[in-house]
Formats: sequence, C-alpha cells, structure tokens
Amino acid sequence: MDFQGRSSIVTGASQGIGKAIALELAREGAEVILVDIQKEKLDEVADEIRANKGKAAVFRADVSRMDEAVRVVEEVVKGSKKIDFLVNNAGITKDNLLMRMKEEEWDAVLNVNLKGVFNFSKTVIRNMINNRYGRIVNISSIVGLIGNVGQCNYSASKAGVIGFTKSLAREVASRGITVNAVAPGYIDTPMTEGLPEAVKQQFRDWIPMKRFGTPEEITHAVKFLLSDEAAYITGQVINVNGGMFM
Repeated sequence: MDFQGRSSIVTGASQGIGKAIALELAREGAEVILVDIQKEKLDEVADEIRANKGKAAVFRADVSRMDEAVRVVEEVVKGSKKIDFLVNNAGITKDNLLMRMKEEEWDAVLNVNLKGVFNFSKTVIRNMINNRYGRIVNISSIVGLIGNVGQCNYSASKAGVIGFTKSLAREVASRGITVNAVAPGYIDTPMTEGLPEAVKQQFRDWIPMKRFGTPEEITHAVKFLLSDEAAYITGQVINVNGGMFM
C-alpha cells in the first residue's frame, strides 16, 4: 500500500493502538497529524517518525472539545489544503459498576470516546466532501458489541461509535468517502496492562487464540480500510479479537 501524498489525522496517537497506527501510516508515506492531550508522548512519536524519514505534525488537543477539533483541522487545511484520512482512536476508561458509577465518570468517557468522534468527523467532513474523497476509520471495541461488567459507560460509548459509523457512511458514500469501524478485542496496550494477572488469564482462557492481540494487528485492519483496495467497503465493523466474538 502506498499512501504517498496522503494526509492523515490520528487521534489518541501518543501510545498504544494510536501510536502503532501513526507509525505504520508514516512508513507507508502518509503525512501524519498526531493528536492527543499528552504532548510529550506525542513529541516522542513524532521524533520516531521523523527519524525514519517520515512526516509528522503534533497537535495537543482535547478531542472532547469541538473548538479544539476545529482549531486542529483549520491549521491542517491551511497547511496541506486537504485531509485524506481520519482515524478516530482517542479513548479512555473509567470503569465502575453502574450502581457506583459517578456522573462524572459517565460523562468523561462519553465525551472523549463518542463526542470526540463526532467532533473530528464533523470538522473534517466538509473538506473531504469538497475533495470528493476521504477515508474515516473509527476505533470501537468488542465491548461495544457484547458489553462488559463495570463498563456501562465504555460499552455505551463504543456501541455509539458503531451506530455513528453506519449512519455517517450512508450520508457520505456518494461523495467518494468511506466510513468504517474496527472493533478490537483485548489488546496489549497501556490501557490493559494494569489489569491483575488473574483477570488477564481469565480473558486469555475466553479467547480461542489464547492470547491478547497486539496494536500492530489492529493497525493492519485500519490500514486496509484506508487503502484503495477497500474503496467499495463502507459502513462495516471489522472485528479483530482472536475469535472472542464471532
């Protein structure tokens, strides 16, 4: 796949799946716009991309705020005039049983995981329509499909991403724009590494492949959906979970 000359925004690009996606798109020739609230980590990712002769730009932004999404996109368009790819990856967890969940925990997760997707998609879509080309990939989750104890907020946000993906795909398909989602299972990332080992083993026992996935395995699915080979695929959810949900 050759993404030379393509411009790609990746949110939540400072670590884990977002970092892996950004590095791979840069290896394929895309200019990568890295977005996250963790500026120092973003700078490290950008340095790694540039060390390998890739192109990267860094924007510290809170995806849950529309004004910050607008600021990022306006600056990108001012520089490159077009946005080809958007990968909405930014996400957080604040797990708790519903009876103990605070309103702030609900709001924080929905604002980043779902409203963040709305903010950046809405902000880039006019540019893509004007260019009659675009690829949007939203990172959902297996728990948006099957639920999980203690994750009513996270599950609702990721299920919402799937509904959003399918609806937007219908709105913009005739303009040369595809919108798809990738739903990872349990992946070795900073978000999952804090789980107790006993809990991790329970999940491994549940997964037919008996292991967690890697961020790079999510990246392969994302890269395909951004490519010309996937030009006739839109409104779909690609499950990458080792057989945990079929």
